[in-house]
Amino acid sequence: MTKKSQNIILYIDGENLKHYIKKVAKKHDKKNAIEKFEFSNMFSSALGSIIPTYKRYYSAKLRFHQDSPKKSNELIQNQRSLKSKLENQGFIFTIGGNVRGQKVNINGKTKTIFKEKGVDVKIAVDMVSETCDKKVNTIVLCSSDSDLQPAVNEVKKREVEIIYLGFESQPNKGLIYTCDRSILIRDDEIIKAIKK
Repeated sequence: MTKKSQNIILYIDGENLKHYIKKVAKKHDKKNAIEKFEFSNMFSSALGSIIPTYKRYYSAKLRFHQDSPKKSNELIQNQRSLKSKLENQGFIFTIGGNVRGQKVNINGKTKTIFKEKGVDVKIAVDMVSETCDKKVNTIVLCSSDSDLQPAVNEVKKREVEIIYLGFESQPNKGLIYTCDRSILIRDDEIIKAIKK
């Protein structure tokens, strides 16, 4: 009788992760953290003996915005560069949702700001569908989005282990409570992953 293979899938909310990396980098006066970041090193350090079979990095689709051509081009180029970097480090770059430009009034001036929508929905759908299709034994969820709690509950009902991978500087108490166990990425693990 052959032993059933263990599939461990790491689901990463990309914008959420980038936000925390930038926040920690700023606190430690590190510039251009994302461009220099070794994602594999940080995840290996934080997860220790847990070795994901697949590492999925979720990001939103970027579109050119006519009201802000310079910023649009910059965001699109940055995403292409990040996608290439992640794929070279063994990650699967997955598009879910969109980044939309919204006009807002700030101090009497109209500005266009960009907001991501729908990535959490794509992560939730993939977690539940892969659980139902018996494609995963353990889920490692790197996100601090409480909207994922219903999906976490559906996964647990089907007896798939789910590990919350959060950040020591700002853990999500709801996901800590909902998931089977938690691992918190330390600030020093983030700093060590920024190449000199």
